[in-house]
Amino acid sequence: MNTDKLFEALSEPNRRSILEYLRARDRSVGELVELSSLSQPGVSKHLRILREAGLVTVRSDAQKRMYSLNAKPLEQLDDWLGPYRRFWSDKLDDLERFLDEEEP
Repeated sequence: MNTDKLFEALSEPNRRSILEYLRARDRSVGELVELSSLSQPGVSKHLRILREAGLVTVRSDAQKRMYSLNAKPLEQLDDWLGPYRRFWSDKLDDLERFLDEEEP
């Protein structure tokens, strides 16, 4: 897995918004333009980057190109992050203990 490409794709807020829109259902470029504050060329540029990262797929539906979320790379990213979770978990456990000690 190329995590660099995946992180690069996810680092841009507009691309994350597009993924959120696609999480609900497949959408055309026109629908994504209406939902976002981006122009059609801007949405197309972001979709190309997301497609190259493997996060979206495209299919033809009559005259439209419909884009879908491909969550598989996100699962791979989740696997990659797995070893780091213990750091978060330890900190959350410390916070929970601290809060329990502070209760009256």
